[in-house]
Amino acid sequence: MARRDLSDHFADLIRNFGPIPLAQYMAEANAHYYSARDPLGAAGDFITAPEISQMFGEMIGGWLADTRARAVAAGLPDASAAAYVELGPGRGTLARDALRVLGMTGGVPRVHLVEGSPALRGAQGDLLAGAQFHDDVSTLPEDRPLLVVANEFFDALPIRQLVRTADGWREMTVALADDRFVPAPGDKPMDAAVPAHLRDSAEGTVVETCPAASAIMRELSERVARQGGAILAIDYGHLAPRTGSTFQAVARHERADPFAAPGTADLTAHVDFAALGEAGQAGGLTVTGMSGQGAFLMALGIGQRAGALARANPSLAGDVLEALKRLVDPDQMGDLFKVIALRSPAWPEGAGFAAAETA
Repeated sequence: MARRDLSDHFADLIRNFGPIPLAQYMAEANAHYYSARDPLGAAGDFITAPEISQMFGEMIGGWLADTRARAVAAGLPDASAAAYVELGPGRGTLARDALRVLGMTGGVPRVHLVEGSPALRGAQGDLLAGAQFHDDVSTLPEDRPLLVVANEFFDALPIRQLVRTADGWREMTVALADDRFVPAPGDKPMDAAVPAHLRDSAEGTVVETCPAASAIMRELSERVARQGGAILAIDYGHLAPRTGSTFQAVARHERADPFAAPGTADLTAHVDFAALGEAGQAGGLTVTGMSGQGAFLMALGIGQRAGALARANPSLAGDVLEALKRLVDPDQMGDLFKVIALRSPAWPEGAGFAAAETA
């Protein structure tokens, strides 16, 4: 479906049936966006942490290797045969770097990638020979523990927004105004859907939820609770619940209008890590910890790794240190991006969360 066709599709829906929920708009626009392109890299729309430096994937691989080793040492069944699972694995760069570390510390696990984009599956297959692809988490293996990684996966799932108006709480929809898509409160009362402690919030307050993220985390957690293993999720967002709209679009490495040209930009929202933790606990897992990305990576030893790379490649030392800064500095990715780790109650606690954060 071409861009104009997607715009026409939304316009026809709205003209015939009225404004559509923001969640529907975001889901359909992103489904088209990811099915039609490889959005990563300098020639794309954005760059993720694994593309910035090999150090990121190596730290994730180190965390997974340490988690697996602790489980093996504890005598847990099939811990050594745990599968590597990644949700939304981009070009496969993170998996490649993480698996290199895993291969040096107990063997390369079987690789399972949850990916719906044909374009990205092609890139992943070229980089990760033998990887098995899945459309969703329901078909992941059931005969072994799972070591699950989700980097910048949950932020692209469709959100639901509720806004406090003069007439009470309403769901945010997408309407038409002079043939332009615009956000507009719906006409159905939604007060019952708002947490009780927020119902008296000031007019204009926006509450965001992501039912899809909670559902996926719950389903995954139930599997990991039964089979053993752990989940590590990294994304931009907040550790404690908060209000306000975070719905945004990125195209060509710049902020864009999320209501213009649907299907041509990456639509995202900040991830509520507290909600992910609650979904994981409801599925039977234990939250190991939550932290900012910078603190987590530094706890895993990325500073020492950067120093070793810089010494081994003096001509590239500046690039290595610049990549380190981008990944861990508070004014870059270090604070904006957060990390949550969850584990089967039978599995030992992993590394990286000595100083929990609440920002």
